[in-house]
Amino acid sequence: MVDKDQIENVLGRLSSVEAELGDPVVLQDRKRYRAVLADYSFLKKLDSAWTMYQLAVDDGQDQELIRTSERDVTAALLKPDPFEARNAVLEIRAGTGGEEAALFAGDLFRMYSRFCETKGWKVSVMHSNQTSLDGYKEIVFTVIGEGAYGTFRFESGAHRVQRVPETEAQGRIHTSAATVVVFPEADEDDELEIPEKDIRIDLFCAGGAGGQHVNKTESAVRMTHLPTGLVAVCQDERSQIRNREKCLATLKARILDFKRREEEAKLGADRLTLRGSGDRSEKIRTYNFPQNRMTDHRIGLTLYALDRIVDGDLGQLLSALHENDLDERIRLALSGK
Repeated sequence: MVDKDQIENVLGRLSSVEAELGDPVVLQDRKRYRAVLADYSFLKKLDSAWTMYQLAVDDGQDQELIRTSERDVTAALLKPDPFEARNAVLEIRAGTGGEEAALFAGDLFRMYSRFCETKGWKVSVMHSNQTSLDGYKEIVFTVIGEGAYGTFRFESGAHRVQRVPETEAQGRIHTSAATVVVFPEADEDDELEIPEKDIRIDLFCAGGAGGQHVNKTESAVRMTHLPTGLVAVCQDERSQIRNREKCLATLKARILDFKRREEEAKLGADRLTLRGSGDRSEKIRTYNFPQNRMTDHRIGLTLYALDRIVDGDLGQLLSALHENDLDERIRLALSGK
């Protein structure tokens, strides 16, 4: 049941937050302005959901519509992930399965890239280790677009593929895997100042498939954050300066994600949703090519549309994951956890 007093108490802040958005002092403070803007967006969403709920009740709508409106109000009360609107950094690594696993890693990269194209988002490769058959042992890339992290945040985990490999002469189905890791891109508001003494920088020649050098100069950059052991590599640019900039950006994103997961772990397992499971080796999804079937094991969703999914049609899958996460967050909120 919706608590009217609670809703109206929260919405009572809306006018003061609107006033802050027009305050010159707030406008000159970028970090504060973004915080106030996020607060304003939260309150406006709640205000809209509350208005629709009241209309449904006053108009004597059927109980199913009222329950839906009530769920929307409860969902609007949940504070959004503060990193949701950011760009995303994705890392795909080939797992068990040899060359077939590398080919599958390449398929996942193309799947995400095609989806990003439909959204008008830019994909920028930071580092890749390509194989001779057009697969990837590893590829790290940034997705630049409003809400990219919020969209992809449930993709972290082990992805398994079942199909007849191109290298299989007898037509036998093989199982191989690739691991995906997703984290939000860091920005200046995070105030992640890293002392020079905490970073080791190694320079090397950018390599291509089969170990061939794409660039004879030492333009590729590897940065190691000594306190955590986190590593970032960038060799996509021919300029060492640009590779340094992109590498540092990736390293900061890794450190931000590391710190965030540490904080989430302190909350306890019952507070963590799909994004916060922390176990990136967990098998989350199976792609079965002979049956054109994709199964997400976390939410028990099976779709017989694998051909469209690997071609970038991820809308139904991603929506189902977000709805499931929202249901779980609402359940936890109502239970007082």
